[in-house]
Amino acid sequence: MQADVLSGGFVNAPVDSAQCFRAIMNAMARPGLIANVTGATPPAPLSPAAGALVLTLCDPDTGIYLAGQTDTKAVRDWITFHTGAPIVGAEACDFAVGGWAALAPLDAYRIGTPEYPDRSATLIVEMESLGTGSTLRGPGIKDTASLNLPEEPAFQANAARFPLGWDAYFCADHQLAALPRSTKIGD
Repeated sequence: MQADVLSGGFVNAPVDSAQCFRAIMNAMARPGLIANVTGATPPAPLSPAAGALVLTLCDPDTGIYLAGQTDTKAVRDWITFHTGAPIVGAEACDFAVGGWAALAPLDAYRIGTPEYPDRSATLIVEMESLGTGSTLRGPGIKDTASLNLPEEPAFQANAARFPLGWDAYFCADHQLAALPRSTKIGD
Protein backbone atom coordinates (compact mmCIF):
# COMPACT_ATOMS: atom_id res chain seq x y z
CA MET A 1 0.00 0.00 0.00
CA GLN A 2 1.34 3.42 -0.95
CA ALA A 3 1.96 6.09 1.67
CA ASP A 4 -0.38 8.60 -0.02
CA VAL A 5 -3.29 6.20 0.60
CA LEU A 6 -2.54 6.28 4.32
CA SER A 7 -2.39 10.07 4.50
CA GLY A 8 -4.94 12.76 3.74
CA GLY A 9 -7.54 11.77 6.33
CA PHE A 10 -8.68 13.93 9.20
CA VAL A 11 -5.80 14.73 11.58
CA ASN A 12 -8.08 15.03 14.59
CA ALA A 13 -10.92 12.79 13.39
CA PRO A 14 -13.49 13.42 16.17
CA VAL A 15 -13.20 17.21 15.95
CA ASP A 16 -12.67 17.48 12.18
CA SER A 17 -15.56 15.15 11.34
CA ALA A 18 -17.89 16.93 13.79
CA GLN A 19 -17.07 20.32 12.23
CA CYS A 20 -17.47 18.92 8.74
CA PHE A 21 -20.76 17.20 9.66
CA ARG A 22 -22.14 20.50 10.91
CA ALA A 23 -21.16 22.27 7.67
CA ILE A 24 -22.65 19.44 5.56
CA MET A 25 -25.95 19.43 7.43
CA ASN A 26 -26.12 23.25 7.43
CA ALA A 27 -25.64 23.26 3.66
CA MET A 28 -28.42 20.70 3.15
CA ALA A 29 -30.76 22.57 5.51
CA ARG A 30 -30.07 25.90 3.77
CA PRO A 31 -29.93 25.35 0.00
CA GLY A 32 -27.69 27.88 -1.70
CA LEU A 33 -25.42 28.29 1.32
CA ILE A 34 -21.77 27.76 0.40
CA ALA A 35 -19.78 26.28 3.27
CA ASN A 36 -16.05 25.81 3.70
CA VAL A 37 -14.78 22.44 4.90
CA THR A 38 -11.22 21.56 5.79
CA GLY A 39 -9.22 18.67 7.11
CA ALA A 40 -9.15 16.24 4.19
CA THR A 41 -6.48 15.93 1.53
CA PRO A 42 -7.70 13.18 -0.79
CA PRO A 43 -5.82 12.09 -3.89
CA ALA A 44 -6.57 13.95 -7.12
CA PRO A 45 -8.95 14.35 -8.79
CA LEU A 46 -11.13 14.26 -5.66
CA SER A 47 -11.54 17.77 -4.24
CA PRO A 48 -10.81 18.43 -0.56
CA ALA A 49 -14.52 19.19 -0.01
CA ALA A 50 -15.64 15.91 -1.61
CA GLY A 51 -12.97 14.06 0.38
CA ALA A 52 -14.17 15.62 3.65
CA LEU A 53 -17.77 14.76 2.78
CA VAL A 54 -16.84 11.12 2.08
CA LEU A 55 -14.79 10.87 5.30
CA THR A 56 -17.69 12.27 7.31
CA LEU A 57 -20.70 10.45 5.83
CA CYS A 58 -19.36 7.13 4.59
CA ASP A 59 -18.62 3.89 6.43
CA PRO A 60 -18.49 0.13 5.68
CA ASP A 61 -22.28 0.10 5.16
CA THR A 62 -22.26 2.95 2.63
CA GLY A 63 -21.80 2.05 -1.04
CA ILE A 64 -19.92 4.59 -3.14
CA TYR A 65 -19.95 4.85 -6.93
CA LEU A 66 -17.00 6.65 -8.50
CA ALA A 67 -17.91 8.13 -11.88
CA GLY A 68 -15.55 9.09 -14.68
CA GLN A 69 -12.20 10.56 -13.70
CA THR A 70 -12.78 10.03 -9.98
CA ASP A 71 -12.60 6.26 -10.51
CA THR A 72 -8.86 5.81 -9.96
CA LYS A 73 -6.92 3.26 -7.97
CA ALA A 74 -5.61 6.01 -5.68
CA VAL A 75 -9.12 7.31 -4.89
CA ARG A 76 -10.52 3.79 -4.45
CA ASP A 77 -7.71 2.81 -2.08
CA TRP A 78 -7.96 6.08 -0.14
CA ILE A 79 -11.72 5.70 0.40
CA THR A 80 -11.38 2.04 1.33
CA PHE A 81 -8.59 2.70 3.82
CA HIS A 82 -10.16 5.74 5.50
CA THR A 83 -13.84 4.73 5.53
CA GLY A 84 -14.12 1.03 4.69
CA ALA A 85 -16.92 1.97 2.29
CA PRO A 86 -17.36 -0.49 -0.58
CA ILE A 87 -17.05 0.73 -4.17
CA VAL A 88 -20.26 -0.29 -5.98
CA GLY A 89 -22.13 0.31 -9.23
CA ALA A 90 -24.39 3.31 -9.82
CA GLU A 91 -27.60 1.32 -9.30
CA ALA A 92 -26.56 0.16 -5.81
CA CYS A 93 -24.83 3.26 -4.47
CA ASP A 94 -25.69 5.43 -1.51
CA PHE A 95 -23.31 8.13 -2.77
CA ALA A 96 -22.12 8.81 -6.32
CA VAL A 97 -19.06 11.00 -6.82
CA GLY A 98 -17.93 12.62 -10.05
CA GLY A 99 -18.26 15.44 -12.52
CA TRP A 100 -21.77 16.21 -13.77
CA ALA A 101 -21.33 14.64 -17.23
CA ALA A 102 -19.71 11.53 -15.73
CA LEU A 103 -22.67 10.98 -13.37
CA ALA A 104 -25.06 10.48 -16.31
CA PRO A 105 -27.46 8.80 -16.80
CA LEU A 106 -29.29 10.12 -13.75
CA ASP A 107 -31.99 7.46 -13.90
CA ALA A 108 -29.36 4.91 -12.83
CA TYR A 109 -29.57 6.15 -9.22
CA ARG A 110 -32.07 5.06 -6.60
CA ILE A 111 -34.82 7.59 -5.85
CA GLY A 112 -36.36 5.76 -2.88
CA THR A 113 -39.83 4.27 -2.71
CA PRO A 114 -43.12 5.74 -1.47
CA GLU A 115 -42.69 3.72 1.73
CA TYR A 116 -38.97 4.54 2.12
CA PRO A 117 -38.08 7.76 0.27
CA ASP A 118 -34.86 7.94 2.31
CA ARG A 119 -33.48 4.93 0.44
CA SER A 120 -32.20 7.09 -2.36
CA ALA A 121 -28.79 8.07 -3.65
CA THR A 122 -26.94 11.29 -2.94
CA LEU A 123 -24.86 12.80 -5.74
CA ILE A 124 -21.56 14.48 -4.93
CA VAL A 125 -20.94 16.66 -7.97
CA GLU A 126 -17.40 17.89 -8.53
CA MET A 127 -17.46 21.40 -10.02
CA GLU A 128 -14.88 23.97 -11.10
CA SER A 129 -16.38 26.58 -8.79
CA LEU A 130 -19.49 27.35 -6.78
CA GLY A 131 -21.40 30.56 -7.01
CA THR A 132 -24.70 32.18 -7.79
CA GLY A 133 -26.87 31.27 -10.74
CA SER A 134 -30.21 29.44 -10.60
CA THR A 135 -32.97 30.74 -8.34
CA LEU A 136 -33.91 28.40 -5.50
CA ARG A 137 -37.12 28.30 -3.44
CA GLY A 138 -38.41 25.95 -0.79
CA PRO A 139 -37.71 24.64 2.69
CA GLY A 140 -34.74 26.31 4.39
CA ILE A 141 -34.90 29.39 2.13
CA LYS A 142 -36.51 32.58 3.43
CA ASP A 143 -37.50 34.06 0.06
CA THR A 144 -35.07 32.93 -2.61
CA ALA A 145 -31.47 31.78 -2.81
CA SER A 146 -29.13 31.32 -5.71
CA LEU A 147 -26.71 28.59 -6.69
CA ASN A 148 -24.77 27.72 -9.82
CA LEU A 149 -26.19 24.40 -11.08
CA PRO A 150 -24.73 22.33 -13.91
CA GLU A 151 -28.17 21.82 -15.51
CA GLU A 152 -31.51 23.26 -14.35
CA PRO A 153 -33.93 20.83 -16.11
CA ALA A 154 -32.49 17.75 -14.39
CA PHE A 155 -32.94 19.34 -10.97
CA GLN A 156 -36.44 20.58 -11.84
CA ALA A 157 -37.45 17.05 -12.90
CA ASN A 158 -35.94 15.65 -9.72
CA ALA A 159 -37.85 18.15 -7.53
CA ALA A 160 -41.10 17.23 -9.32
CA ARG A 161 -40.78 13.67 -7.98
CA PHE A 162 -40.65 14.80 -4.33
CA PRO A 163 -40.73 13.03 -1.85
CA LEU A 164 -38.81 10.68 -4.15
CA GLY A 165 -35.58 11.69 -5.87
CA TRP A 166 -31.91 12.08 -5.12
CA ASP A 167 -30.18 14.84 -3.18
CA ALA A 168 -27.01 16.57 -4.34
CA TYR A 169 -23.89 18.14 -2.92
CA PHE A 170 -21.67 20.35 -5.07
CA CYS A 171 -17.95 20.47 -4.28
CA ALA A 172 -15.21 22.76 -5.52
CA ASP A 173 -11.84 22.94 -3.77
CA HIS A 174 -12.70 23.43 -0.04
CA GLN A 175 -16.28 24.61 -0.65
CA LEU A 176 -19.53 22.71 -0.74
CA ALA A 177 -23.20 23.48 -1.23
CA ALA A 178 -26.26 21.23 -1.22
CA LEU A 179 -29.54 20.90 -3.03
CA PRO A 180 -32.18 18.67 -1.45
CA ARG A 181 -34.85 17.18 -3.70
CA SER A 182 -37.47 19.42 -2.04
CA THR A 183 -35.96 22.60 -3.54
CA LYS A 184 -37.77 24.24 -6.47
CA ILE A 185 -35.51 25.62 -9.20
CA GLY A 186 -36.23 28.58 -11.48
CA ASP A 187 -38.27 31.77 -11.37
